[in-house]
Amino acid sequence: MKRRIFTTAALGFALAGSLAGGPAFAQTRWDLASAYPATNFHSENMAQLVADVDKATGGAFKITLHSNASLFKAPEIKRAVQGAQAQMGEIIFANFQNEWQIYGADGQPFLATSFADAKKLYAAQKPMLEKKLGEQGMMLLYSVAWPPQGLYTKKPIESAADLKGIKWRAYSPATARIAELVGAQPVTVQAAEFSQALATGVVESTMTSGATGVDSKLYEHLKYYYDLQAWLPKNAVIVNKKAFDGLNKGNQEALLKAGKDAEDRGWAAAEKVNEDTLAKLKANGMQVLPPSPQLKADMAKVGDTMLKEWLEKAGPEGKTLVDAYRSK
Repeated sequence: MKRRIFTTAALGFALAGSLAGGPAFAQTRWDLASAYPATNFHSENMAQLVADVDKATGGAFKITLHSNASLFKAPEIKRAVQGAQAQMGEIIFANFQNEWQIYGADGQPFLATSFADAKKLYAAQKPMLEKKLGEQGMMLLYSVAWPPQGLYTKKPIESAADLKGIKWRAYSPATARIAELVGAQPVTVQAAEFSQALATGVVESTMTSGATGVDSKLYEHLKYYYDLQAWLPKNAVIVNKKAFDGLNKGNQEALLKAGKDAEDRGWAAAEKVNEDTLAKLKANGMQVLPPSPQLKADMAKVGDTMLKEWLEKAGPEGKTLVDAYRSK
């Protein structure tokens, strides 16, 4: 009797699988770790990628997006993907400049200050990024820039001298170095902890995008945004190479296609987000202003100093990259 029940159940399960095309037997589940809120445009772009992969594979390849540092904190994500604790993760390259200087190229102030220039820098940087990630057991699925970075403060700023002693949120080697060069006090705060740090007075200024300003509701604590358009750092979705190699061909193709679409969609979204978020900052009472000529000149000097320092650290690789970017 027990044998008959088992046989019948197994037959029913097999029929169900065949009617559904068989994916239930070979469903693949991956985790995608991100440090940003679900409402951020990068997160929304990843959510669409997840949906595209699911649709393309008929539900055979399921990716779970873990936003807002719910799986790993921002500094942990790259190592988690490298060590296969998560099959995919989203990072901001500039955070890892101390590991390899080329990761920080797009965080150099005033090197690439428009979306068009940021795309040219990415085109020059991409082969180097793919090679390095490959050596580390990972692959680059896609990369999308943030909107241009500006300066947020509690008080009006006319020149770099006005930033002396101010508590400045640093989230990368570049933002920490800017703070040092203008005499500000750098404080390391990750995206998920930013709002709390502002509310408790741990930080009182930062240099970041309009998108982060809206996400973190900076208008609740800071009054001024100076549209310096200092640089456009890139986020990237990276994949553990062994995990990718373990996918069947159909799932690999679905992921690569979804990644290409996400990159194209993300760059277009970044430009629109820049316009929309600056309008939202204004609507919530923040003064969105162009930098004074003096502030612009002071920050340009900071940029020159930092690029010189970066090229010294980056060596021949850095010079090759900058030369390739400037020749495009």
